[in-house]
Amino acid sequence: MQDLPLRTRQYADVSSRPAEKPVPSRLAASLTLAAMSLGYGVVQLDVTIVNTALHAIGATLGGGVSDLQWVVSAYTIAFAAFILTAGALGDRIGAKRVFMSGFALFTAASLACALAPNAPVLIAARCIQGLAAAILVPNSLALLSHAYPDERARGRAVAVWAAGASVALTAGPFLGGALIALIGWRAIFLVNLPIGLAGLWLTFRYADETTRSLSREIDLPGQVAAIGALGTLASALIEGGARGWQDPFVLSGFAVSAVLSALFVWREAYAPQPMLPLSLFRQRMFAATSLVGLLVNVAYYGLIFVLSLYFQEINGLSAFQTGLAFVPMMAVVLPVNLIAPRVSERIGAPATIGSGALLSAAGCLALLGLRPDTAYWAICAQLIAMSSGLGLLVPPLTSTLLGSVEKSRSGIAAGVLNATRQTGSVLGVALFGSLVGRSTAFIAGLHASLLISAGLLLVAAAAIMLGALRPDRAAA
Repeated sequence: MQDLPLRTRQYADVSSRPAEKPVPSRLAASLTLAAMSLGYGVVQLDVTIVNTALHAIGATLGGGVSDLQWVVSAYTIAFAAFILTAGALGDRIGAKRVFMSGFALFTAASLACALAPNAPVLIAARCIQGLAAAILVPNSLALLSHAYPDERARGRAVAVWAAGASVALTAGPFLGGALIALIGWRAIFLVNLPIGLAGLWLTFRYADETTRSLSREIDLPGQVAAIGALGTLASALIEGGARGWQDPFVLSGFAVSAVLSALFVWREAYAPQPMLPLSLFRQRMFAATSLVGLLVNVAYYGLIFVLSLYFQEINGLSAFQTGLAFVPMMAVVLPVNLIAPRVSERIGAPATIGSGALLSAAGCLALLGLRPDTAYWAICAQLIAMSSGLGLLVPPLTSTLLGSVEKSRSGIAAGVLNATRQTGSVLGVALFGSLVGRSTAFIAGLHASLLISAGLLLVAAAAIMLGALRPDRAAA
């Protein structure tokens, strides 16, 4: 089959640009996919790579436990809080422009993290990293959707995009432990620099700009309310684990978050051009995939946090050994991500998503026999089942959500999915962390976390199947 006609780039000053070497459209799409995968991969890598470096960071920069908690949390909170804004901005001025700006900001913030002289500077730089991550993720999906207009090809591209990010996420503890042992903790941030430069060049050279909706206004009041609601909720959850759920600061945080959430919904219901059109949630598959993203991340990433503590505090493993303990999970994610689109083509996306959630739930329930003296090899199969379920459901989940809205809203749709997923990560770490906070009750808290995770995953499976079975009243 012959290649399609060469892509033309949407530059306003195209006549003044030097002639470029023609690039076949398939190759351009593949290299665009590579750039988007680098962007999403480096974002996910920084979600987990820092966990193995906390002891070394504390020894170098000083500060208490709360400072180290914020080194981790500042990134995730900013990621969750700003992602809706970034998706809307990409829809307005073009996903390519916004994506490249985010990649440049992420690279610069990584350098600032590596050079940080004290904990407050590092926390501030991590917050900027999170902001840049929020810019990268939804706009990378928008660019992928633009590069792969065919639904089947887009599904496979999303699988590759998700596979690279899943491997980066799971490899974070192992890679972080290795870099700390060989070079030092600052290397975990310096590794982002060559990735950023490569991603920027590939995006500039091969990615086409998306359609811009210049007539669409930026809903600043709605965005401020959304950022405030997510930020205060995340802060209250994090501090709740340390101060206790009855602490006035924690209760005030929940109250402020509730008020801001209500204001956000009110604003979006009546705004002439809302940042998040609430009509999207009348489409059952959009609502169902958003809910599944939230529930799965509460379960999965909350357990990753708790299992990291189990390996280090209960089993006495080093940071590097803990990274090695997660290698089986890392190894299975990539092939399952790549298989997921073919499974989805055979049995349908909802059934694939539901099967992945059920597989992860089974892995959680099989871990209920975990004890302080349980041999590591006795839990490998359960860890692999959990990870395989996630790898199976993420590609069709993402592709289904993007397919449920028109392309002009792909940026904000991707933003909603990732905002719910990152919010789920914050919820999971805060909730499960509070359950295992006391060493004397660690195993009981771990078992409670596993039961909660299994329940949430079962609800996720039921939600996606109900969304597929019931007719969509908003389809017309």
